[in-house]
Amino acid sequence: ADPIVRIALKVKPDQCTLVPEKRQEVTTEGGLDVAGRLAHITAVVKKLQKGGMTVSLFVDPEPEQIQASAKTGAEFIEIHTGASANALGKKTSRAELEKIKRAVTLARQAGLRVNAGHGLNYTNVIPLTKIPAFEEFNIGHSIVSRAVMVGLDRAVRDMKKLLK
Repeated sequence: ADPIVRIALKVKPDQCTLVPEKRQEVTTEGGLDVAGRLAHITAVVKKLQKGGMTVSLFVDPEPEQIQASAKTGAEFIEIHTGASANALGKKTSRAELEKIKRAVTLARQAGLRVNAGHGLNYTNVIPLTKIPAFEEFNIGHSIVSRAVMVGLDRAVRDMKKLLK
């Protein structure tokens, strides 16, 4: 088994999100290629689930990746929101948001639960909060950065207000 899978099976977190990280990346730069590695990822999902964990797959909002994710048996996907978060201009922002909405609809139709994350901050998360299917937003860097100025308690409270 992959070394990280062995660690997860030993530690037994409630949920594992499979993310494609390369050692040289500062942060993840794209979603997992579930469609291209379906057999391997399915085997990892089953192993983690057998170990008692819920599994989420971090994927780009692309139909083939959503459909492949459903085939693995994972309970969740986390939609990679990086392109939306970094979109410049209203036209590009709208197009990226529509792509995410279509991905969410497809995921829910396939029986997947849906989270979102990557590059989210106090401004660009607002349009995503209008999509009711999201169960969780994974926002770390923005909250911690704001906490340097206002403290962690206020940074978290401010974000929670936006998410309501």
